[in-house]
Amino acid sequence: MSSVFSIALSSLQAESAAISTTGNNLANMNTAGFKSSAVDFKDLFSQYSGDAGLGVSMPVNEQQFIQGGVQSSASPLAAAIQGNGFFVVTNTAGEPLFTRDGNFQQNANGVLQTETGEDVQGWTAAANGTISTSGATGPITWPSGLTLPPQATQNFSFTANLNAQASAGTSTGTFSEPMQVVDSLGTTHNLTVTFTQSATSPSTWNYDVTIPGGDLTSGTAGTQQSLLSTPGSVTFTQNGTLSTAGGTAPVAVNVTGLADGAANMTMNWSLFGSNGNGLLTQYAQVSAGSSSKQDGSPTAELSSVSIETGGQVVASYSSGVQKVVAQLALAAIQNPSSLQNVGNNNLAPSGATATPAIGVPSTGGRGQILGGSIESSNVDMATQFTNLIVYQSAYQASSRVISTANTMSQDLMQLIH
Repeated sequence: MSSVFSIALSSLQAESAAISTTGNNLANMNTAGFKSSAVDFKDLFSQYSGDAGLGVSMPVNEQQFIQGGVQSSASPLAAAIQGNGFFVVTNTAGEPLFTRDGNFQQNANGVLQTETGEDVQGWTAAANGTISTSGATGPITWPSGLTLPPQATQNFSFTANLNAQASAGTSTGTFSEPMQVVDSLGTTHNLTVTFTQSATSPSTWNYDVTIPGGDLTSGTAGTQQSLLSTPGSVTFTQNGTLSTAGGTAPVAVNVTGLADGAANMTMNWSLFGSNGNGLLTQYAQVSAGSSSKQDGSPTAELSSVSIETGGQVVASYSSGVQKVVAQLALAAIQNPSSLQNVGNNNLAPSGATATPAIGVPSTGGRGQILGGSIESSNVDMATQFTNLIVYQSAYQASSRVISTANTMSQDLMQLIH
């Protein structure tokens, strides 16, 4: 009879523990990256006993690493993992931890951290802007007041149409397109590309590239000075497209003796796009330019930093330039259920945890990083409430076993007396 009490007691303890697990799941319904735990019951049985069994052991909790819903976030430093893997972080003792919570922020020293102060691991760009993901990971850092030095223009181009109905020697036979370029000190210079229709060949236009004379030490303010040793020309086909008869090489444009003391500029003016098509046309429309681009940039201040899809940390500057300053790392773990919860949404490896494979997202079985997003908890309320009903019913049934056994014991004692 005594075994009945111990069997029922083991059930009460097990069901109570299961209810605690369910309560913890429900408590973390709004915890970013939280993974719910499932309860596994194991029976107790003695090979030396002829009884049906000895009850149930304390249940085992196993975290369910299924994907949680991904929601957009207003924070530019938020990130979510779609698929397998964990963000790698380190605590103040330098110990590696893993998390699915991508609510990141920058501290006063420019280090990317979790909301509870763990350093997010990855690869930070070198001084030359390159990122090597083959080496060891480290804290991701960027200065909060980072200034981007100027980049002198090396290449420029624009698209334009030259009027096929123009008449040489008239206003229609001349067209000018402005072009802004930047020198090594970040000073902007306004170049002018002027096209003049040939008097002998309507399909040929001569061109020259000039700069304000005041921008040069040898120039005169209020005048334009040519930057080409020999003005060139372009010819169009009967279809109005730029002829390749003269080759497709860019036009060399050199600026020497800048008045602001900047280095001499050596630039290439591309007449053809990367697809081989000419950027200039000659159709029966008014001469006009439509777009231009150049690869120089003035000095710029850091305006914002964001985590992009793929895990790249991108810095945006006031000039519109964007640069990749770091790459987040992901860890793939073969047996994630062996990880131990250590609080603050972090998991620590146990003695049974396989060696984490740390690398770039979307490689080696690792999932993708989604920028501007957060993975929500994978707790399902309906499932948890159903479990509560089941565990409560089992608890109530076990308590009935105890009350029944107690009544039987009292009846036995009455028989003895």
